[in-house]
Amino acid sequence: MDAPDVLVLQASYSNPLHAKSLGFLLDQYARDVMGGGAGVSLDVQEHLAIELSKRPHAFSVLAFVAGEPVGMVNCFEGFSTFACRPLVNIHDVVVLEDFRGLGISQKMLAEVEKIARQRGCCKLTLEVLEGNTAAQAAYRKLGYAGYELDPTMGQAMFWQKAL
Repeated sequence: MDAPDVLVLQASYSNPLHAKSLGFLLDQYARDVMGGGAGVSLDVQEHLAIELSKRPHAFSVLAFVAGEPVGMVNCFEGFSTFACRPLVNIHDVVVLEDFRGLGISQKMLAEVEKIARQRGCCKLTLEVLEGNTAAQAAYRKLGYAGYELDPTMGQAMFWQKAL
């Protein structure tokens, strides 16, 4: 596929097209092996934008090709105590399978970086699966790397505890 014309923008959670696109894209991501292989509920799809809008430090970036949603990045502002400045955690990066390899994630992540700089953030953070080598390569190309404070202690690990 030739590189399509891509519209990348910060989502408006109150815009019906953006809200529907966020739910659709999250479901598509969840259905992919990188998202666990099972879609999200219709309730999540319908309420995602509403719930994100209740979080003042959340923002999303969408990518459209020919008016259709093809990519999404969901972000949450956090805080770096060491820098005493905000940071942005990139929580979800989604590009529909038929549009991967066309630079869409790079365009969305550039928009995220622009927004983070406008907010005075000191850094961007994200997590990536060990087996997702394509995403790792894309992130490295944009300057992302593993995180460590002291090489003798090794790189940080991302853990979770379900509640």
